[in-house]
Amino acid sequence: MDFFRFTLIAVAIVIPFRLYVAQPFIVSGASMSPTFETGQYLIVDELTYRLGEPKRGDVVILKKPREEAEFLIKRIVGLPGETVEINGGVITIKNKENENGFVVPEPYVKNTRVENFKVIIDRNEYFVMGDNRPVSLDSRFIGTIPRDHIVGRAILRLLPISETSFLPGSYN
Repeated sequence: MDFFRFTLIAVAIVIPFRLYVAQPFIVSGASMSPTFETGQYLIVDELTYRLGEPKRGDVVILKKPREEAEFLIKRIVGLPGETVEINGGVITIKNKENENGFVVPEPYVKNTRVENFKVIIDRNEYFVMGDNRPVSLDSRFIGTIPRDHIVGRAILRLLPISETSFLPGSYN
């Protein structure tokens, strides 16, 4: 009887936690290299964005547009209502507070070789990019990401043990 009670309590705690608070994610692909590498095991915080909005620089897990069973890991670059311009690999953001624009500092990007690009982001959408720009399938190709496609942010890197960290990839 104790085993049954223990199992019932464990299930009552684990399932809601897994469904509404956090879930595991395994990195696949080189789009976020060197910040994240294939096989790294992350815990995704799903609660923070239920209470607030994503911020520029956050590393997020999102549903791939038109293929929502697939998930991608990317970094938030542009926020709703902003204009994102990429010239010579340098990202400039224009918004209400900065009509002339400001350059986004990106210490995590090692390879900035990308084509020039410009987009105005709609309300409730975000512009995301991988840190390894030449190989990243991101908003330059799949478009801006609706807010409801963002699952959560990377809150914990568990594997490999040597790279365990809280808020991995965060430079804010």
